Formats: sequence, structure tokens, C-alpha cells
Amino acid sequence: MTHVAFFGDGERSFALSPDLINELERKTGAGIGALCMRVPEGHFRHAELVEIIRLSLIGGGAIPSEAAALAETYAAKRPLKESFPIAVAVLQAIWSGEPATTSQDDAANG
Repeated sequence: MTHVAFFGDGERSFALSPDLINELERKTGAGIGALCMRVPEGHFRHAELVEIIRLSLIGGGAIPSEAAALAETYAAKRPLKESFPIAVAVLQAIWSGEPATTSQDDAANG
């Protein structure tokens, strides 16, 4: 499942394939189930959000160097309220097959 959202300087696609889920688990030291349960509740490390964004950008089609630069510029160095909804939507897509509706989505739809 792919989630599309404005990130940084434009619309981006975000997705995590099974291989990227394995890499996320390796990089964060947490299982995907734990991440899916606790991140939406606000129980996360900053580095976990940045990794979710970076890896899901790769899954969405960005080349790794572009994904790293985007994550560093627009996730690691910006307010959490900008990257948190995207990370949650990506995890929700893994959990249920559909990304969570974000406040940005709500504003655009109505």
C-alpha cells in the first residue's frame, strides 16, 4: 500500500515492502508490530520517525541518496508535527492495508 503526501518540496509516495520492513526493524531495533502499535500513540524515538520516512521514500520510488537527503532535511530537522502524520500513515498502511487519514487529508477533502 502506498501513501502519497506533501513532504518537503512536493508530493511524495511512501511505501514499505517486506525487505524495507526488515531493514526498518534492523535499523530501529524494534519489531514492526511494536512500531505499528506504539508510534501512533506517540511512543517513539526521533530516529525511528526519520527511518520510517527514509525507508518509505525508497519504497515509494526515491533513490536511496535522495531519500536520505529528504529525510535529513525535512524530517530530522523540522518539527515533529510535519513528519509524524506521514510516519503514522505508512505504519497504518502496513497494519491495515490503508493509510490513516491525516489532518492534511481532512483539510484537502473538505
